[in-house]
Amino acid sequence: MELDAVLARIESRLKALGLSAHAASLAAKRPDAIRNLKRAAKNKDRRGITTETLMALAPVLQTTAAWLLEGVGDPASGNRVRVVGRIGAGAEIKPAFEQISPEGLDEIEVPFPVSPDAIAFQVEGDSMWPRYDPGDVIICWRQGTNAEEIIGWEAAVRTADGKCYLKRIQRGAASGTFDLESHNAGPIRSVRIAWAAEIKGVVRSGQWHRR
Repeated sequence: MELDAVLARIESRLKALGLSAHAASLAAKRPDAIRNLKRAAKNKDRRGITTETLMALAPVLQTTAAWLLEGVGDPASGNRVRVVGRIGAGAEIKPAFEQISPEGLDEIEVPFPVSPDAIAFQVEGDSMWPRYDPGDVIICWRQGTNAEEIIGWEAAVRTADGKCYLKRIQRGAASGTFDLESHNAGPIRSVRIAWAAEIKGVVRSGQWHRR
């Protein structure tokens, strides 16, 4: 880790956002973080900055810790994610995200850094209450995962007939099928899953912001 390079990246984000080093450090709940980094860079002391500090600064600077640390990725995409569709916690939602325009429904700002592979869905319905409320946003990875690997987990699910749900995945009675469980509604039995992704994060209704 080159401290001068890390400091330069931090200062570039401060300039882009119109923030002072002091204000950014306070917002990250690390009041002396950037001042300590400047001191460490001057003294060539790598102990002056930690990954934990960069992770705290990243959402304030609207970037990722990986970019601050190594310059990896897009410096300005760290806490923004595309809402690609709505997902049913109750009745099914159709269409699935591939059928929505590439621009999606919205781009939102969330209070933590996310992967460049992140996509988001806005929750509709109340079958997963009290875990999820209508208007919440769930975040998952676009590439998804094998449904067999997330048995027992809550996930964003697209069924073989194109319906999109937020449910807990269980094995179905027939080979290759799955049951989709809710917290306060009956299960959907023996469906085939075309795509599934475990939930990586949740932003509550009223706590996310459109860009």
